[in-house]
Amino acid sequence: MTSEPGGAYIGAMRWDALFDDMEAQLSAGDRLQLESEITERSRTDVAGVELEDRLRGSLGLRVVVHLRPGPVFSGALGHVGGESLVLNDRQYQVLIPYAAVSRYEGLGRHSLSEPSAVRRKLGLASALRGLARDRAALTVYLTGGPFEGAGLSGVIDRVGRDYFDLAVTRPGEPRRAANVSQVASVPFSSLGALRSMRGAGL
Repeated sequence: MTSEPGGAYIGAMRWDALFDDMEAQLSAGDRLQLESEITERSRTDVAGVELEDRLRGSLGLRVVVHLRPGPVFSGALGHVGGESLVLNDRQYQVLIPYAAVSRYEGLGRHSLSEPSAVRRKLGLASALRGLARDRAALTVYLTGGPFEGAGLSGVIDRVGRDYFDLAVTRPGEPRRAANVSQVASVPFSSLGALRSMRGAGL
């Protein structure tokens, strides 16, 4: 420490500055460690999030759904089920199985798990049986075969374990025997989307 007049004070100031600097470095190190821990914890949290929960956290948002392969649908996300989702727009509702989707656009950052065990068990077959019961007029989009990307109009006659029978009619025609051109048995694995008018059962 200097022997000059006031030197003790100057030396003390230098030590204070040194300790302040060391404290600042430690604080910065603690902050970096904390930020690293938060980042790692966030990564771990995200790693445990399922896409279905992310979709459920985006209910009400306008999303774009690209089928694999096939058309693109957009609308407000209105329902997230065990195996499919429903989009709403002004005129139509569209039911899309998760298995038919190649990618989503517009999902929010939040996720939400389904607390109801009953709802988790309600799959695609349950939704299709409801549409068959209501005799809802539908447009069915397939993911393979000659009708890939094109729509088949008709009414679901019955639903099996992994397929449904569609009575094919011209768009807008009621389901009457004289109007049915064919009955198409559609495997769930070939279903891209089902579109119906708002209020028609989805």
